Amino acid sequence: MGTATVLVVDDERKIRDTVRAFLERERYAVLTTGSGQEALDVALRLKPDLVVLDLMLPDLAGEEVARSLRAISRVPIIMLTAKASEAERVAGLQLGADDYVVKPFSPLELVARVDAVLRRARPGGAEGLLSFGGGELVIDPAGREVRLDGAEVALTRSEFDLLAALVTTPGRVFSRRELVARVHGYDYGGYERTADVHVKNLRAKLGDDPKEPRWVLTVPGVGYKFRARPDA
Repeated sequence: MGTATVLVVDDERKIRDTVRAFLERERYAVLTTGSGQEALDVALRLKPDLVVLDLMLPDLAGEEVARSLRAISRVPIIMLTAKASEAERVAGLQLGADDYVVKPFSPLELVARVDAVLRRARPGGAEGLLSFGGGELVIDPAGREVRLDGAEVALTRSEFDLLAALVTTPGRVFSRRELVARVHGYDYGGYERTADVHVKNLRAKLGDDPKEPRWVLTVPGVGYKFRARPDA
């Protein structure tokens, strides 16, 4: 893809240098740091297009860095860590991560993940606005914006992609595996919990009561569907 800037945050210089070399070979501009605080400073000043974030940092925990980034930016985040359990992956997604790579990892795979996340983050083509509930919920696919009662809803890349998948065919049931493939672009391990976390976060931001949801319905044993039909 190239032309994009990636900030690589890892306390191991060898990992930073390896990731930099592979990303630069694909014509990415690369910034690196081994410090969580410096990562926040760099992200604020230079506004990278994506952050590869190690969770085990010497000053600030990676989770705290991710939380702080999410408070100021929608920049895509790929978490890089030795923590391989499903619970750790879910925790990362709950913080707003767009993807999760477990050490030891293939640099080629990481580059492919970076490509995929940035591709999904790019504005779409010339799709028009989608309106639901008499204009209560408005989705702009091209601008990747969502408004609820006129107020912008700050969604992560993954949350927007999941919503965009659901609203393409209101009433159609999407399996958890299919939704995760739509969001992450590949067969993602732990897909059931991953889809559930994204839906939980999306419902919270849309003010959707999970017991009596208005927008995103659970289809027991299958997955989820979007209830509303587009406004005429």
